[in-house]
Amino acid sequence: MLLGVLFIIGSNWFKVKMPKYFGEITDGLAEQLSASEDVLITALKVGGYFMLLSLASGFFLFLTRQTIIIMSRLIEFDLKNEIYNQYQRLSFTFYKKNNTGDLMNRISEDVSKVRMYLGPGIMYTINLAILSILAIFNMVQIDGFLTIIVLAPLPLMSYIIYKVSSRINTISGVVQKEQSDMSTLVQETFSGIRVIKAYSRNEEVKDKFQKSSEAFKNKSMKLVLVNSLFMPTIFILIGISTILCIYLGGIFHHNNDISIGDIIQFIFYVNLLTWPFASVGWVISIIQRAAASQERINEFLNISADITNENPDPFTFQGKIEFRNVEYTYPNSGIKALDNVSFIIEKGQTLGVIGRTGSGKTTIINLLMRQIEPDSGVILIDNVDLKKINLDEFRNMTGIVPQDVFLFSDTIKNNILFGSLKSEISQEELIDITTKTHVYHNIQKFENEFETLLGERGVNLSGGQKQRISIARALIRKPSLLILDDCLSAVDTETEEIILKNLTKEDVKTTIVISHRVSSIRNSSIIITLEDGKSLEGGSHEQLMAQNGLYAEMYNKQLAETDSKN
Repeated sequence: MLLGVLFIIGSNWFKVKMPKYFGEITDGLAEQLSASEDVLITALKVGGYFMLLSLASGFFLFLTRQTIIIMSRLIEFDLKNEIYNQYQRLSFTFYKKNNTGDLMNRISEDVSKVRMYLGPGIMYTINLAILSILAIFNMVQIDGFLTIIVLAPLPLMSYIIYKVSSRINTISGVVQKEQSDMSTLVQETFSGIRVIKAYSRNEEVKDKFQKSSEAFKNKSMKLVLVNSLFMPTIFILIGISTILCIYLGGIFHHNNDISIGDIIQFIFYVNLLTWPFASVGWVISIIQRAAASQERINEFLNISADITNENPDPFTFQGKIEFRNVEYTYPNSGIKALDNVSFIIEKGQTLGVIGRTGSGKTTIINLLMRQIEPDSGVILIDNVDLKKINLDEFRNMTGIVPQDVFLFSDTIKNNILFGSLKSEISQEELIDITTKTHVYHNIQKFENEFETLLGERGVNLSGGQKQRISIARALIRKPSLLILDDCLSAVDTETEEIILKNLTKEDVKTTIVISHRVSSIRNSSIIITLEDGKSLEGGSHEQLMAQNGLYAEMYNKQLAETDSKN
């Protein structure tokens, strides 16, 4: 930044020297020619010196941009990383309250607007101040009154440009919103193309896009119209200043107050000051946008994470988990997801959790992974409060397959390796893991096998294949705690049985299986049934069947449905 200021001074010092030299040369040209000096030699001398001054000014201008603009890019880099790291720190509830588009805007558009102020905005402001001081000082030395008259239109130009820029910004915002809406429509169309084709709604979607595109075009045309006023405004006001300079300068010269060279200097100085003064309105607009954007950025940067890792000490999970009178109510909806839930899982046991949709099954996992905090009650890991253990290491020892399977637009291999804690995984290990999850035979059918590139969210895989690759991702880290959150819903009963049987051979200290299908959890050591957030029953499959409660009702109903299909 400081170097940039020095380079701006250097650039403008040489820039201001050029009109002064040219004016002096003009006045002294007659004497030089009368001294019988060759005209060509004189022209070469004048042109050469003028070129040297231009090169010196240009060189310092290059250095200015290499310091101040690069400084703004480095700050942009730091700011984006700071925001991204803050996004990583913030908890699960934060993402429940904020939509993805807004988060993306703050790390891209808002940061870019702040950078525009820190780079071009600051550079043009400093340049205006330094150039104005140097140029006006030289102009006043020639004639103070003429300086005031000639420069009078420039502040007016700054004001007009500010108003035009403000109008441009307002319309730009409308255009950007329309473009965002159009992009959202296109994104949704591509994501749901199979549904659109299945319901033959192609024409309806086409009409929606046509209307959105038409609205975008009309608003863009308004922006073009306002933009077209920008340059003519500058040229008109430059012309007024130049005419004043020539006309009044001519009168002053006629009265022998100033020379022809002085008039030429004035014309040069007016043109030198034109763009810096024109940039005033633009810079003010940049500052306004940057201030608004930085305020939006600070809203997130100043948020403290609800959940932090308070204990950096080493931790090794032994296998015991206990929920003791745990309750949780979702803050946005007020729905009580868990109501006084208690259970204990000993080392080596498998907990099965079953219940209807919305009964609170997934909430148990979110609480156990400390994505959210219970309103009351306590969660114990190896008889220690979850809040007091090293959360990062506990999560590293856990392999979780969420209900909503997410695959990256990457190769099958990289999607599986995403769960690994090791830097290198052999091909044999990949084959072994995918065989256990009963998906290797599907992978073999692809031309590039593990190097097959998946589409967005794994669009070129079936639901069952995505779930099984997601299970392989969890198993590749050899977890001490394995959590399957209703992740076998898209596979048939036979495949489900093969996978669950293979999982029992894994060296996992504790397993939690959540499902709405009894077949997924009937072999669990302990089974609990949830209804409206309450734990109604607990025990083994045989014990729950003997109680003839909700579990037995669900089992008999699902068994009857299976028999009817067969």
